[in-house]
Amino acid sequence: MSRIDTIAVFGLGKVGLLAARLLDQAGFIVEAHDLVEPRESSSFDAHTTDVTDTVRLDAALSSVDAVLSCLPYHCNRELADAAHRHGVHYFDLTEDVPTTRHIRELATTATAVMAPQCGLAPGFVGIVAAGQAARFERCRSIRMRVGALPQHPTGLLGYAFNWSPEGVVNEYLNDCEVIEEGVHKWVSPMEWKETIYVHGTKLEAFTTSGGLGTMCESFLGEVENLDYKTMRYPGHMDLMNFFFHELLMRERRELAGDILTNAKPPVDEDVVHVHVASEGTIAGKLSRLEYVRSFRPRDVGDTRATAIAWTTAASVASVIEMVDDGTLPARGFLKQESIPFPAFRATTTGRLFAD
Repeated sequence: MSRIDTIAVFGLGKVGLLAARLLDQAGFIVEAHDLVEPRESSSFDAHTTDVTDTVRLDAALSSVDAVLSCLPYHCNRELADAAHRHGVHYFDLTEDVPTTRHIRELATTATAVMAPQCGLAPGFVGIVAAGQAARFERCRSIRMRVGALPQHPTGLLGYAFNWSPEGVVNEYLNDCEVIEEGVHKWVSPMEWKETIYVHGTKLEAFTTSGGLGTMCESFLGEVENLDYKTMRYPGHMDLMNFFFHELLMRERRELAGDILTNAKPPVDEDVVHVHVASEGTIAGKLSRLEYVRSFRPRDVGDTRATAIAWTTAASVASVIEMVDDGTLPARGFLKQESIPFPAFRATTTGRLFAD
């Protein structure tokens, strides 16, 4: 299959509801699903659906061409299985490596696209980085850094949980893939700390899980050094290591998420810093390419969207547009680094990332 007329969006939090609206604005027929109906009005139909109810789930997928999951990562397997069963395109935002492995196995027999990791990181940053790497005759390093932060931090952590607490805890505790000196490795999270400046703001960056997606596989043998790090305000990493390891909160992940979200609730005035830098040879000369941006809240239609919400929602909506118009393959597993950045930015939704 190729054309997407109707798409089911599951999970109507800030990101999911915004993604549904962006897809609606791009001309798709949207069927939205959550455990509860959204409080905000919308121009598309919203349904109460539990993904663990196979009968209701199959009914929801029986008349659509694609599925977008904006649910917590641990819900994605059931939804991906259902999409595969119905032969419809599947997209999600997960950074969870085991979930992605499962979806990749499904893709070997899929009749449609199976595209996990379509968010900000993994997702958008991989598209940017691959575009840089393609310009080199020989690429020696790709360094990807992303930070979703409050604009006006308070307290020692300097953080606000504008993103899923399950996702944040997951990336802080799961091992991280890297390529170091040409060797594919797994390293511990919340290590390799470095200082980095974005538009004059001092930040620290450290290893976290999942941000590279499938890039280590794609670039092994081609790039000598490849890694992804999360950016935070200085001091954050040491405090989180204390919380998870000295206080043993790593053994109680759900409770850890509750404690952190209660202490640092979401804010409206956030910022997403993106710093992607690659080095290699161009015309025989050693060169460095940089993509450094700070995205802030913006109006999307009649909705004021936080930076993390619109950058994530716009990333996946742009990929869906590209599958629909034939720019991307119509079946099989989709790697984010295979998506051309110029075509991504040319989509209706991708124009939100214009400089």
